[in-house]
Amino acid sequence: MYKVFINEKKLILSSEPQNSPKTLNYDGAHSFDFAIDLLENTPSQGLNIYHSDIDKLWTDFKQFFKNIEAAGGIVLNPENKILFIHRLGKWDLPKGKIEIGESRELAAIREVEEECGISDLELKDFINPTYHVYTERDGQKVLKTTYWFEMSYNGNETPKPQIEEGINEVGWKTEEEIENIILPSTFQNIKLILNNFKNKNPQ
Repeated sequence: MYKVFINEKKLILSSEPQNSPKTLNYDGAHSFDFAIDLLENTPSQGLNIYHSDIDKLWTDFKQFFKNIEAAGGIVLNPENKILFIHRLGKWDLPKGKIEIGESRELAAIREVEEECGISDLELKDFINPTYHVYTERDGQKVLKTTYWFEMSYNGNETPKPQIEEGINEVGWKTEEEIENIILPSTFQNIKLILNNFKNKNPQ
């Protein structure tokens, strides 16, 4: 099963019908046209497209878009706080595009270092990918896959925002701050990966 966010609404791709505001049996590429139109231009909050061959469904879906891959991190310090960035009015986790020839792991570390102004990160486990669709200025639809890694930081540098990338704030947040400040002002895929991480690391 794949969860893709379009206009902050959830598109579920699965092998069997799921609990969703609307379900649709996959019937070729026009199913994806319908999904985009529904989630971008109507009040509908979600859609499930299903097909018995989930691998074919996912392959067809990816081929419908321009594909971009990115990597980022959930970074914890010794106080178990998580590092967040603030950009364009939203809280986010540090991440960025994978460069040609670069591994996901190296890209994740590089992006955290660049966006947050810290170094000496320790890469730990891969968590999960997240997926979302957006539209470029030329109207082309992009499927962005972001690979997320757990990292730890034991240094004493003060994080500094990468201003040239539109980041205006970066800082360590407690679980309470995440609940009260971050989650009300972040993206659905960030909520999803934080939940995935929390479930893999129960207190």
